[in-house]
Amino acid sequence: MALKRKSREFEIFSLSFLDIISCGFGAVVLLVLISPFAESVLPNFTSETKRMLEEVLDAESRITALESALEQEIESQEEVEERLTREKTKATDAQNALRAANAQAESLSENLAGLELVERSLRNASRANITPNTSQTRDEEVGGIPVDSDYVVFIIDTSGSMQAIWNRVTKEVENVIRIHPRIKGFQILNDNGTHLISGYSGRWIPDTKARRDSVIQLFRNWKSASNSSPIEGLEVALKRYVNPSQKVSIYIFGDDYTGSSYDQVIKTLRQANTNRVTGKPLARVHAIGFLSPTSNGRFETLMREVTKQNDGTFIALPIRQAPRNQIFQNGGGSRPSGG
Repeated sequence: MALKRKSREFEIFSLSFLDIISCGFGAVVLLVLISPFAESVLPNFTSETKRMLEEVLDAESRITALESALEQEIESQEEVEERLTREKTKATDAQNALRAANAQAESLSENLAGLELVERSLRNASRANITPNTSQTRDEEVGGIPVDSDYVVFIIDTSGSMQAIWNRVTKEVENVIRIHPRIKGFQILNDNGTHLISGYSGRWIPDTKARRDSVIQLFRNWKSASNSSPIEGLEVALKRYVNPSQKVSIYIFGDDYTGSSYDQVIKTLRQANTNRVTGKPLARVHAIGFLSPTSNGRFETLMREVTKQNDGTFIALPIRQAPRNQIFQNGGGSRPSGG
């Protein structure tokens, strides 16, 4: 016969449970007692941040100071550059002044050479029994050259020695045209009688600005045979372009005369350039001489007599001469040209 089990009641708050709770509480208290209580690290972070901020501000201050110093250096450099530029400008001005002084000295030297040429030509004229005529009073307005002519004829020596100074010759041709205030037409021949523009042979080239510019441009590049004797050119000019009803001036440009004698040129002019009624020259004949210290004196001697007999003026231009010229009128004395 089986025995019947006796049931027991279950109690929550038993002795064992209280022991466990007590032990747990004691463990917590123990942990609290043995745990270290250090200061918070947050204040350390704040101090480090403050230090770093101060370093940043100090760095910014140094950067600002450096930037200010750099700006001052830049301004100082700009001042130095401006001062250097001014000094360079002064140096350039000084060099230009020196060159001008040298040019003036060279001009004075060439004037002296021109005077020596005049003296030599006067001696040659004396030996040739050429007596200067100083009885006629000349217009002083343009260096003694009368500028009342309506037409101008140029007779240009185109030989090699003249080609060597062709830019100078071209400039003087322009100057002669410019000093005539009311010129109606002009013509350009070489000393052999060859026209610069064959299409205008026998008629005047109109003196308009456009026409003058184009003719001067052609003249700059003109190459033509020449014998350094103006006889043929004078014959063409007197035959085709000179008559009693027009005021004409003839300008002979050259640096040498290679003819056998002066008589042929003077005779040609006397026969073809004399007004049969009045006995005076039909056209004034002027001469421009490009002379060097090595010139033989023949051109200036001939041109002095030619211009004297034909109511003209002889201008001697020493080669590389600057602004002042020596003018010899009617075979007489000399004075600087104003034109």
